[in-house]
Amino acid sequence: MTHVRSLDHIGVNVDDLEAATEFFLELGLEIEGTGTNQGKWVGDIIGLKDVKSDLVFLRTPDGSSKIELVKFHTPADNQGPEAASSNRLGIRHLSFVVDDLHGLLEKLRAKGFNTMGTVHDYENIFRLCFLRGPEGIIVELAERIGGAAGE
Repeated sequence: MTHVRSLDHIGVNVDDLEAATEFFLELGLEIEGTGTNQGKWVGDIIGLKDVKSDLVFLRTPDGSSKIELVKFHTPADNQGPEAASSNRLGIRHLSFVVDDLHGLLEKLRAKGFNTMGTVHDYENIFRLCFLRGPEGIIVELAERIGGAAGE
């Protein structure tokens, strides 16, 4: 018996919705939709009171994956983002397959985003790196450089 049929999206809470959206657009994601959630119904679902939030849904170009960026106006997070290291428990990074890792990194570095470590070619299959995006979001970029797809 199957219970989960697919992963619909990953939600990422941010303070600067515009900057986070711009970052993911720079990676090559596309806006699927925007909106505002507020009222008792959303608060009942997520376990908070007096909720008002804006959101942006982004999808990968092939449509297989989505990210929901959420800016909570109320209730606000007073603790702020922590720039956690990549070994902290919990959901720690988002990974994207890209076409031209070095070209993308050049564009991102020009906007102030740098790798957390080095770019590494893994067994002549993937070129990989981790970088920290806006508000401490860790993103892994992977460019297939060898081997057959699906290996």
